[in-house]
Amino acid sequence: MTATTAAETPASTEQNLRIVQRIIFPANRDLDTLPLYVDPDTNKVQRSGGSADVQAIGMARKLHPEDILGRGSVQVRRGERLSFGSYFNAFPASYWRKWTIAEKTVLHIETEGEGTVIVYRSNARGAAQRVDSILVEGSSTNEFDLTLAPFGDGGWYWFDLIAGGDGMTLKSAHWAVPDEGRPQGRVTLGVTTFNRADYCLETIKSIDADAGLREILAELIIVDQGNKKVADEAGFDTVAESMGDQLRIINQGNLGGSGGFARNMYEMVVSDKSDYVMLLDDDIELETEGVMRAVAFADLCRKPTIVGGHMFDMYNKSVLHAYSEVVNFYRFLWGPVEGLGNHDFSNAGLRSTPQLHRRWDADYNGWWMCLIPKTVVETIGLSLPVFIKWDDAEYSLRGRAAGFPTVTFPGAAVWHVSWADKDDSVDWQAYYHERNRLIATLLHSPFPKGGRILRESLNTDVKHLVSMQYYPEQARVMALRDVLAGPGNLHKQLPTTMPKLRAMREEFPDSQVKTDPAAFPEVFRKRPPKKPQSYKQPGPLGLLPWAVKTVLKQTLAPVRDTAKANPEAHVAHQDGKWWSLAHLDSAVVSNADGTGASWHLRDPKMARQLVVESAKLHAQLFSNWETLRAQYREALPEITSMESWRETFEASEPSK
Repeated sequence: MTATTAAETPASTEQNLRIVQRIIFPANRDLDTLPLYVDPDTNKVQRSGGSADVQAIGMARKLHPEDILGRGSVQVRRGERLSFGSYFNAFPASYWRKWTIAEKTVLHIETEGEGTVIVYRSNARGAAQRVDSILVEGSSTNEFDLTLAPFGDGGWYWFDLIAGGDGMTLKSAHWAVPDEGRPQGRVTLGVTTFNRADYCLETIKSIDADAGLREILAELIIVDQGNKKVADEAGFDTVAESMGDQLRIINQGNLGGSGGFARNMYEMVVSDKSDYVMLLDDDIELETEGVMRAVAFADLCRKPTIVGGHMFDMYNKSVLHAYSEVVNFYRFLWGPVEGLGNHDFSNAGLRSTPQLHRRWDADYNGWWMCLIPKTVVETIGLSLPVFIKWDDAEYSLRGRAAGFPTVTFPGAAVWHVSWADKDDSVDWQAYYHERNRLIATLLHSPFPKGGRILRESLNTDVKHLVSMQYYPEQARVMALRDVLAGPGNLHKQLPTTMPKLRAMREEFPDSQVKTDPAAFPEVFRKRPPKKPQSYKQPGPLGLLPWAVKTVLKQTLAPVRDTAKANPEAHVAHQDGKWWSLAHLDSAVVSNADGTGASWHLRDPKMARQLVVESAKLHAQLFSNWETLRAQYREALPEITSMESWRETFEASEPSK
């Protein structure tokens, strides 16, 4: 852990070093994203040996946009301090130690002016430890040789700058590691889009503008499955000319995300131009530096590894959706590591958030940003043909079974349209939530009968029914039937199921969203309830008698005549839970993003029909589980093969 000037560089730093992470600042100087590049909590550092925050040396301030001199350069005003212990600029040492051949990193810093450079590291508990420091003046180039030995369970490296005299400028800085002569990998970027041409064009422009990324880019492939084409957007021709043969547009029928991303994988293999395919969603803003970091990390991994990026909220840009995604195998349910969802870096930076310093190992990574080595695709095949939902999680589980781990890598990320204002479990996607989760469970669950999956599935059906959500429940019943039919029709169903689900929506008032607030009759109830409406969930002791009483009411009790003509309540989306809607005979319920509402009207006959059908299908699943599991596992290599997908792609080609 020594600092040297460029003239004094020892032999240990003259080996083959790969730059794996550059210090960067927002390309557009976006103030909302600054907490991800410069730690806003300059006054909050958890020192080693104590848990209390203590005053740091120097004056804290928020970085002014005019101080950002370029993509990798910033000025620090006299007497002020900047910390690069931030999401994008700290070095995730524990991830490099765990997964790669690297045993050290070298921090290279070029500065101008007078000041101090201080290097820190943290442990897995988030306690900061000062490693080294150096006074600089004039034009100065320094390197810090830093071991990765202490980072077994977690920890980061970072540095702070404290300006003296007339201030100082960070001209550039980067982190490098010995590469042991491994070659630089090349990447195919694969975007799948359906009528988000404007977002896609901006992604193309950001890639076109990054010379470093262009050097390792084999192709950017846009699989366009919509009727609003990317190639028709104003400005496309200009950027297409600039990118030349590094940009390719493929038009195909709508095969969903799994069909689009499978096409990206397929084209990467057959073109034989690159070592990796990176899958990217269409509704994102891309931090291009993250692509280069992911490729560098994958190049130096001990074994071929799926390298995922994080997802930040497009409309609240300092908020991280999840730090690591895992699967609860007994429930077979996905989700973020507990306590690490929706973290806002503007409220608590990296250095003042101890749980972010532990290394968190992922079961899978979302395909908003996911790098997959070519050898993985050649070994385990392409995506499951499931349209949407669970394709990304299943792929990583399949990869892990074949010996290929998944790492969600800090410092590689995109901004993605958040699903905070979405509830796709009550629209046509309810079908895919149910069917694909069951298929993934059949393929990968280690528990008899899939653990708790069937019980939870039946519980969800009941919740939809007591909420008067008959459309999503009908979709889920359709999903159960299709799971029982086996894997043989998965490819054939790709282009046909979603249109059927959308058409079926017209039969159910609860699925017909109206945007006009005056579209529904006035709320009316002949006799108000004796007690105010409660939005409290039934407790464990009272849940069973409550459920029996509620199901009997929903399936047998007649609907009040007044409820047929007028909704009994207008229920906000956040209050529209099964335990609150179950008290009503009808209600107008707002949708998740607040743009409209739908009328839920209790239908005892429909409820009886669906609950009986659900119970019957779940009983069949239970009794046939082992047979179905064997069928799906035996069919997996074929339905994910290059040959099967090629036939599906050819069948979906638009007519000339």
